[in-house]
Amino acid sequence: MEEKTLKAKNGMAVLLLNILVYLGAVALTIFGAVRMEDSAAGVVMFVLGMIICCVGWIPFMGLKIIKPQEALVLTLFGKYIGTLKENGFFYVNPFCQAVNPAAQTHLGQSGDVDSGDKSSVKIVSANGSVAAGQLVNRKISLKIMTLNNARQKVNDVLGNPVDIGIAVMWRVVDTAKAVFNVDNYKEYLSLQCDAAVRNIVRIYPYDVAQGIDTTGDGIPDEGSLRGSSSIVAERIRKEIQEKVENAGIEVIEAKITYLAYSPEIAQVMLQRQQASAIIDARKMIVDGAVGMVQMALEKLSEDGVVNLDEERKAAMVSNLLVILCGNKDAQPVVNSGSLY
Repeated sequence: MEEKTLKAKNGMAVLLLNILVYLGAVALTIFGAVRMEDSAAGVVMFVLGMIICCVGWIPFMGLKIIKPQEALVLTLFGKYIGTLKENGFFYVNPFCQAVNPAAQTHLGQSGDVDSGDKSSVKIVSANGSVAAGQLVNRKISLKIMTLNNARQKVNDVLGNPVDIGIAVMWRVVDTAKAVFNVDNYKEYLSLQCDAAVRNIVRIYPYDVAQGIDTTGDGIPDEGSLRGSSSIVAERIRKEIQEKVENAGIEVIEAKITYLAYSPEIAQVMLQRQQASAIIDARKMIVDGAVGMVQMALEKLSEDGVVNLDEERKAAMVSNLLVILCGNKDAQPVVNSGSLY
């Protein structure tokens, strides 16, 4: 169903007219009551005034106030007649009914309309009790809203459980689709966010892994959840947008707000990362030590400081590597005798 804009009458003019008619009906009733004993015309005026007073409140139900970035989807006897989106004070058919099935849905998001056109309904609380007579807002917010979905536990491409949370910036762009194409557009969006996160996260490893293709081109790459978070978030946004297009929702942006290994493997993965860091550091130390030893031998040979045979060179290399690669400071031994 496509959205159509409703052209409404000026509410202030109709309000003043209704007040004048109502005051006239009150005056007619009083004048008729005074004259009803003298003539039949007085009885007619009294009855007519009473009828107008009894039904004169109905036109007031058609007065609507629309604030900026709000919309009101209206139906008349079950038929969609249009959406009131322009801000101001308007008058519509008093028998029109505002429709918003997601009026009471709050999924950890900001920007919901909290004032305006309301109606008395029954509200079912979490414990099953019914609170009657509470007022529910039927307006649809057109503002950019933020949906913070609960953190999910998802297995990455290597099967490791990962906890991830996302924030989605979205807005309603077609009120008719949002109201009539899905049962509850807020819950529908939340469900599609969960599904998109699971579909995308399972493609990536948490950290860079060998032989993993995250782009689908058949070539291994270095994509990961931790290192390519912006790319992952954009892919999540695109998948959500494809799913909620029929609900009249535009997904503006998606951001990863939380990313970590699940608690059951977090300690093991931390030890693995520490071991990898230690190995990388040791490799760097060894590479540097070998270069320093080589430079020392070449310098001694060039300057003719001392001539060493292969056995003494090997001993010197061993001692220097132990000193340069050791975790503790070396304890020097002074040889006061012969070199040999």
